[in-house]
Amino acid sequence: MRQVRSAIRTFIAVAFALGAATGGQLLSTAHAEIAFEATWEAPSYPVVREQVMSWLADAELPSSAEKSVRKLWPVQPPDALDASQILDLAAASFAASSDDAAELVAACNSAYEGPAVADPQWLADADVPPLVRRNLRLYYARWLAQYGLYDEVLHQIGDLRPSEVIDPASLLFYQMVAYHQLVRPDDARSVMVQLLEREESLPRRFQQVAQLVERDLAGLEDESLDHIARRMHDIRRRLAYGRAGAQVQEIEKGVLDSLDKKIKDLEDQQQQQQASASAGSGGAQQPSQGMQDSKIAELKAPMQVDRRDIGNKSGWGDLPPKEREQALQQIGREFPAHYRELVEQYFRELANEQTPPPK
Repeated sequence: MRQVRSAIRTFIAVAFALGAATGGQLLSTAHAEIAFEATWEAPSYPVVREQVMSWLADAELPSSAEKSVRKLWPVQPPDALDASQILDLAAASFAASSDDAAELVAACNSAYEGPAVADPQWLADADVPPLVRRNLRLYYARWLAQYGLYDEVLHQIGDLRPSEVIDPASLLFYQMVAYHQLVRPDDARSVMVQLLEREESLPRRFQQVAQLVERDLAGLEDESLDHIARRMHDIRRRLAYGRAGAQVQEIEKGVLDSLDKKIKDLEDQQQQQQASASAGSGGAQQPSQGMQDSKIAELKAPMQVDRRDIGNKSGWGDLPPKEREQALQQIGREFPAHYRELVEQYFRELANEQTPPPK
């Protein structure tokens, strides 16, 4: 049943995306998605091991470094490894190939001290093997995302494709998160659809956050007050990280233009209602009153909601309390704090849906 729901959701999301597509590419994409064929697949441990061993044969590392790398990749891994752990092994292997790679991997195992972050331009060097270049960019982007550096995330992995990396699920997930937080809903939806093509095989935390993003974007409309508020929140986030350059100024200008347009629309609406009221009363002068609905709603940070009193009853959401708290703690550790708020709101909404209305 879960697979059917996933397939239906994918079909609907793709149908929505097709409305903005054109040309022969539309037909080929439609055929692939209607057949529910996943467009990506994570390589297995043996496949990645073979790729690393091939790289190692050409890397000309010192014998001690080569021996250390080979020890990381036994023919049979001691435990079942997920794609994220295999990426960690690859990064540790690549760290042995150069001082630049070692420095980058070490930085990704340290806390962010800001405001500036490393810009490993050497990863764009064509002399760096693609296996190293692409996967270290993903490894670095994963670290950047933990600290909310979403522009830098997209700078590293915005142009990467799932077939180019060891951990395609992480690539799509962090692209989705970055687009979502940078208020680029169309891009976030597109990547989210691709990520959920293999929903059943995703880590649970990826499933939960992707579903929350899907719910959050469902009601977002361009140029709405919610959309404007999110962009304002993005500006505050950038300024908190010491980003105040031309890009931030351009976003600020866009927000001001949107607010001006919203105010103008409200003024026009008020004038039309006043004119209609005056015509309906035979031209008699009516007291001038501002529209009740013309007041601009209070701007909130993205996805913040009014607090609801859900009491202390058991059955909060569809998970037992112990499992629910474990999920919240895991998301709190691995993702920005905003996603814990989304998770809590998701459970509240489930609880409200499951509570029968009073008779």
